[in-house]
Amino acid sequence: MRIGFGVVAAVGLIAGLAAADAAYAQGRPAAPGPVKVSEQTPLIHFEYAYPAAVQAIPVLRARFEVERFKARASLLNDAVAGRKDAKEGGYDFTPYYLSTTWLVVTNLPGWLSLSGATEAFTGGAHGMQSTAALLWDKAAQRERAVTDLFVSKAAFSAAIREPFCARLDAERAVRRGVPVDRASGDGFDECIDPAESTVMLGSADKAHFTRIGIEVDPYVAGPYAEGSYSITVPVTPAVLRALKPEYRAAFAIGR
Repeated sequence: MRIGFGVVAAVGLIAGLAAADAAYAQGRPAAPGPVKVSEQTPLIHFEYAYPAAVQAIPVLRARFEVERFKARASLLNDAVAGRKDAKEGGYDFTPYYLSTTWLVVTNLPGWLSLSGATEAFTGGAHGMQSTAALLWDKAAQRERAVTDLFVSKAAFSAAIREPFCARLDAERAVRRGVPVDRASGDGFDECIDPAESTVMLGSADKAHFTRIGIEVDPYVAGPYAEGSYSITVPVTPAVLRALKPEYRAAFAIGR
């Protein structure tokens, strides 16, 4: 659905959430659907979207609604200050922009894996992009960081570092037109710690996690002009060995 942020929209949102919660309480879940909110004013352009799979989990839906309202309020406050600075500085004000979209990576019987992409402009020479991931443990009804499923962050990084670095270097070479020399002394030629980027879990068999995605934001593995990097590596025996025992059943060898 597509709504603005006026009083009518706010009342409609609250009523809709209350009706859905009542249906859940009575054992008759409301039919979930995707949510998309959009607002455009002289001050801000704001968009926020999340999928039907989130709507189906009331606790998770509430988490996204809180994030949405906080993001919109922060953008508006920044835009008011930015317009004031523009007026005092004698230059044109460009509306501030924030767009966040959450998508399903995979929806397993016990887990929901989501990816988030944000584009923002709050003044300056250009906008910025960033990524996020969310892993929902359905049984525990809580979020978990992907690296928390492993014995340690270091163990996670060690288990995927070799294939991750090889695939990252191959992609960087394609974009640059020359091979990557990690010994060059250029920071953008070095490999990076995959655990420090956005990590998400995917599935090929719809029953287990069989692949790991790493979203590397601009400026991290290359200059801004190269953009972001999306690297996917399979679950391997090394990955299985690095997992905490209680989570191994959720994973299977991938390709």
